[in-house]
Amino acid sequence: MKLIIHGGFFSESSTNQETKKAKQDALSSIVTLGHEYLKTHTALETVVYTVALLEDNELFNAGIGSQIQSDGKVRLNAALMDGKTEKFSGVINIEDVKNPIQIAQNLLTYDDRVLSSDGAQQFARANGFEYFNPITPQRQSEYEAKLNQKNNKGTVGCVALDVNGNLAAATSTGGKGFEIPCRVSDSATVAGNYANQHAGISCTGVGEDIVSGALAAKIVTRVTDGFSLKEASAKSFAELKAFDGFAGVVGISAAGEVYHCDSHPYMVWASFDVNLQVFS
Repeated sequence: MKLIIHGGFFSESSTNQETKKAKQDALSSIVTLGHEYLKTHTALETVVYTVALLEDNELFNAGIGSQIQSDGKVRLNAALMDGKTEKFSGVINIEDVKNPIQIAQNLLTYDDRVLSSDGAQQFARANGFEYFNPITPQRQSEYEAKLNQKNNKGTVGCVALDVNGNLAAATSTGGKGFEIPCRVSDSATVAGNYANQHAGISCTGVGEDIVSGALAAKIVTRVTDGFSLKEASAKSFAELKAFDGFAGVVGISAAGEVYHCDSHPYMVWASFDVNLQVFS
């Protein structure tokens, strides 16, 4: 049983030591809870559970405390992929919900598994997800002052390998802040979230760069073709250099390789294999 999570890059808000310590503590706690949950649940169930914990923490740009778009609204994106069935589901630009990853989980059993904006919100309401305003006072003040206009690279994600050898990946984001309303990044696409029976990947960084590099799907495909997770990531990140792509990934392979890397310093992450590890 293995689990790895990320909380975006250490740049989407203040970068002082107090914030760094708070993120280390939060990621350590969440990955420990997720690993304990994984002992009695599938990889698919665990990535949803763990990403929901990240969505509920104001330190991270997903769920509560998400970045505000240029029209003053928060629109959330989240995706889920089951490596066992190779089914993908997601919501794009959904408003007024607390945990978009749980809505993506509900969609996994439907034929139409990726919904956007009003359709996603209507589906959420029809399935018992009540109104929730994810804007925190800090995000509101940042929006009003436009403090984060050029420095937002926050997303959360989780990859799990369960006791039966099944993999799953989940990713959730509140966007980059001040973007054009309804902008779509990578998180609810196979570029940012992908898993099969060989590997699972969750991405963070600049969504447009990750989409341009088809990053998650490319890494998983290379592992499927025989690369190690480290080799697949290295080759895929080398290809990002052509356009100075800004990205970070966490991943696990079916062989048990737990790996993370980033193109620019530095992604915040935590993992639980035999022991707990957290970014320093």
